[in-house]
Amino acid sequence: MKGMLQYVHGTTVLHRLPPLCKLGLAVLLSALCFATGNLLLLALLIGGSVALGALAGIGKQTLRTLLGLCKFSSILFLLQVFFISEGRVLLALPLGLAVTVEGIVFSARLCLRLIGATLPLTVMLAVTRLPDLTRALERTLRVPYRYAFALSTAIRFIPILARDFSAVVEAQTARGVELDGNLLRRVRLLLPLCVPLLVSSVRRIESAALSAELRGFHLRAQRREFR
Repeated sequence: MKGMLQYVHGTTVLHRLPPLCKLGLAVLLSALCFATGNLLLLALLIGGSVALGALAGIGKQTLRTLLGLCKFSSILFLLQVFFISEGRVLLALPLGLAVTVEGIVFSARLCLRLIGATLPLTVMLAVTRLPDLTRALERTLRVPYRYAFALSTAIRFIPILARDFSAVVEAQTARGVELDGNLLRRVRLLLPLCVPLLVSSVRRIESAALSAELRGFHLRAQRREFR
């Protein structure tokens, strides 16, 4: 998912669409994923999002994002499937746990909805400049400037945090920390890495807030909201 939330320059049809049209298309695809429970239709919606990414010239980035979402969804699937005991039992486990047909179907539907609702939004952000999206939200939808600015800033921070986390992982690996192994061991080793990431994030946010205050953000927001 690296780089997928960053704008990719292009001249395709999706790039030339107005920001609100792209946002509306992404929200529509996401809403359709929650409006249907058919697994085949959910898979088709995901395929449609991949096709949109290919149309926008970011097919490889879209597939990388899809792969990352599939990895995360597989963890969610394993956590969910063992706690639904209704239906025909396929595999009985100790501690009263069981794998059932309904549990597999429900978990698969949940994961497909997660992927189908997230993927079109990442494609939309990859073909839309954040300043253009902020202006469209403010001028067309009449969203207060401070909220539109906060949304665009939060989106802009996501790839920065991902890059910082990768740097922390590489630094710990260079110091001899072995992050390979089973899932539980990796989670146990990765949790302490979140502390330096949290510290650097707080410092970065404080610096950004101070910079915005020095540039008169408060007065600018008030002037735009009362225009």
